Amino acid sequence: MSLCLSFRGRWKMGQKNSLGGSSQLPKQDYKALRERCLMEGRLFEDDSFPASLCSVGSGPLLRKLPPGLQWRRPPELHSNPQFYSADTKRLDLCQGVVGDCWFLAALQALTLHQDILSRVVPLNQNFTENYAGIFQFWFWHFGKWVPVVIDDRLPVNTAGQLVFVSSTYKNVFWGALLEKAYAKLSGSYEDLQRGQVSEALVDFTGGVTMTIKPAEAPGNLWDILTWATYSRTLIGCQTHSGKERVLENGLVGGHAYTLTGIRKVTCRHGPEYLVKLRNPWGKVEWKGDWSDSSGMWELLSPKEKILLLRKSNDGEFWMTLKDFKTHFMLLVICKLTPGLLSQDVGQKWTYTMREGRWEKGITAGGPMKSPRDTFWKNPQFLLSVWSLQEGRRFPMPCSVLVSLLQRPRHRHRNWKPHLAIGFYLFRLSKHYGDQRRLPSEFFWKNAPIRWPEAFLTEKEVSQELQLEPGTYLVVPCTSKAGQEAEFVLRVFSRKHIFHEIGCNSSAVFSKCPEINAVQLQKVLNHMTWSSLGSAQPFFSLDACQGILALLDLNASGTVSIQEFRDLWKQLMLCQEVFHKHDSSHSGYLNRTQLQAAMRDAGIMLSNDVCQLMLIRYGGPNLQMDFGSFVHLMLRAEYMEDAFQNLTQDGKGIYLQKPEWLMMTLYS
Repeated sequence: MSLCLSFRGRWKMGQKNSLGGSSQLPKQDYKALRERCLMEGRLFEDDSFPASLCSVGSGPLLRKLPPGLQWRRPPELHSNPQFYSADTKRLDLCQGVVGDCWFLAALQALTLHQDILSRVVPLNQNFTENYAGIFQFWFWHFGKWVPVVIDDRLPVNTAGQLVFVSSTYKNVFWGALLEKAYAKLSGSYEDLQRGQVSEALVDFTGGVTMTIKPAEAPGNLWDILTWATYSRTLIGCQTHSGKERVLENGLVGGHAYTLTGIRKVTCRHGPEYLVKLRNPWGKVEWKGDWSDSSGMWELLSPKEKILLLRKSNDGEFWMTLKDFKTHFMLLVICKLTPGLLSQDVGQKWTYTMREGRWEKGITAGGPMKSPRDTFWKNPQFLLSVWSLQEGRRFPMPCSVLVSLLQRPRHRHRNWKPHLAIGFYLFRLSKHYGDQRRLPSEFFWKNAPIRWPEAFLTEKEVSQELQLEPGTYLVVPCTSKAGQEAEFVLRVFSRKHIFHEIGCNSSAVFSKCPEINAVQLQKVLNHMTWSSLGSAQPFFSLDACQGILALLDLNASGTVSIQEFRDLWKQLMLCQEVFHKHDSSHSGYLNRTQLQAAMRDAGIMLSNDVCQLMLIRYGGPNLQMDFGSFVHLMLRAEYMEDAFQNLTQDGKGIYLQKPEWLMMTLYS
């Protein structure tokens, strides 16, 4: 009992957020703890997640435990324990008595991508070299990759068999240890009893999930699955909700599965569309058409049958897409890069993340219901998007993906359920430049162009949009006013800026109708560049003259206020990219950092060109400050737009001498 009191007290001493409940794991330095254990000749024991019933939980899970529960380390369970073995099958994990099929289904999907798996599970850990009984895993938790440190004491029965997740290879333990780390992140093993596949997929990848109801899926569902299967995606699915039980058709009701493959086969009567699924139990399979014992396999050629059919009760099976749409309630696709539905190839996406909170009486305004509601109090975010071919007469719509995630409201993930959340999208005036929050009157007079069809009680809601270039307002909210939580809002697109209105807005627009280079220099050097910290930039007059020349289309020597507002959007984008790659916060970029920054902005530079740019725009030490970086970025985009407008075949352009001089000398 003393252990249990110590455990709960330790969490209560952790940092709390204003919404109640401990919000953080204890900070543990894996390397320092490991070195200390090796120096003292002892194995690590994690007091913050002890080998006791406190870590299991205090609910129904206790009744599932076998009598005589013990905690043992892998070297005590097997003579040759392995942390991970590349020789084992990728789908070798089996669910234990914890009702966490949603976690296992996501984990099985993770094993299909070795590079992503190694981000979550450092595969260089073992039970031999410098073994100290301590292991570390990484999870994407509310916008950040966080490490979780555990000891390797695992719950077993009196026969020495693992009670929770295990491997079909009895000497492999990475799955059981990962489950323990995830239980620690979630509060306890008990807190893994209920969940959604989408939640675990996000925690494993930091990707964006898209949820489809198969029965209501669009006609191109097979095309979506084909694209998803051959892209960097993880796919899970869930049968219709209800008590978890085995049905007559072999499926498990209220259960999660992993989608591991698809195949279009040719039968005697025509094509058949098949999906391949795996039960996290590692057994119990579908009994209908195209199951392991189905006669439908005789309709295939012997070669295709041998290639696809494996008769073993390992939990993996085939079924038709039609049957899948009938028997499964949810299909969850986790995209590691956006663009699944738009299917853009070879394009670079930019990504911005903003944190916020709904506070009762202040920013928890709830949904739009009537002209007198409190919707306007919700956090407001300004989103400006523009096409990469902006100079063209008819710019294409911009693919934009918006993701809203809510932070768990308690240290134990199931103690306070998720709120029902969603977001609204409004189109703003083309000339909108104010940085103040929009008042209630705006929402009386302007209808949203996107709104939640239903508020969802999920960790993440997302939507992929096709937007005309312009300025928009994103308003995240809960389904009821006054509900409190913290959230992360993410935006992916080709080219955008995204920030909260009334937050970190430091641009001051001149009241003069036109701005010359001296005035531009004064404005830029008086701005507070919030992302650049103490390394506030200085814009030289030469840099400002160069910037002005790029914007000054009528050769007047000045730019208008509207042109300056367009410039300001570009400056915010430059600031984010520069800050991301200035890892030392020195206020300068070297060649490697510059090349990476330009690549992030969608501009590819060879090593030679990058070196020339540093000679032209950098200082004597061949490093580039922020002002010069802005000048270079604007010039590169100007030249790209000019090329796209002038080229006839996408390969080259023809210029008369005056045009060549204007483009090369004046800009």
